Amino acid sequence: MESHIAGIGGILAALISRDSWEISNALGQPGAWSFGLILMAVGAALILALFRVVPLLDRHLERTLMVVAYLAIAAIIFVEVIRRFTLNLQEPWSTTLPPYLFLLLTWFGCAYNVRTRTHLSFGEFRSRMSRGLQLICLWLDGALWLGMAWIVIVTTLRVTANSASNFQILLGTDHVMIWWFTILVPLSFIILAARAVENMAEDLRRFRKGEPLVEMAALGDS
Repeated sequence: MESHIAGIGGILAALISRDSWEISNALGQPGAWSFGLILMAVGAALILALFRVVPLLDRHLERTLMVVAYLAIAAIIFVEVIRRFTLNLQEPWSTTLPPYLFLLLTWFGCAYNVRTRTHLSFGEFRSRMSRGLQLICLWLDGALWLGMAWIVIVTTLRVTANSASNFQILLGTDHVMIWWFTILVPLSFIILAARAVENMAEDLRRFRKGEPLVEMAALGDS
């Protein structure tokens, strides 16, 4: 326990110093898991509070980020294919930037589908269960998502810190750092954790009020 507390203190001190090398070393300590759990819990609570204050973000945040990333990928590919075959020109970063944008599209999309319950649904099977078993299964879904988010947040924070400490630059550019993109992966999983907690709270409310717990979900539902 003491080592974890010391590790968390070391991580906070490294973050305050804003030294990427120190941050990278601190995140390699055992306390990184405790720090990641606290970060996920606090971050999810702040995001849920923000959603309450700004309902527009609650309804459109993930979808907007997904559409922006998708359109950016499509625009880069479309323009660069035309330039390559008509003008024999191509931006060096046009083949390295889209994969990072797709990474963001994937994980923000995952958070959106957790919200709409189009992942881990099993609706037809669970609709035949008793209400108690339905609630247990739904909460198990939430626990699995929170566990996955915790693992991803800790590991991708390490990847991000290592990238920053090694000054990794996006290939084809001079000043665009890779960590600017990878830092959005733990952020997307904090949003995913917030959605999982939101679903668990909604399931408990429905259970207490006698409302249906399992509903058939489809891609595109909001």
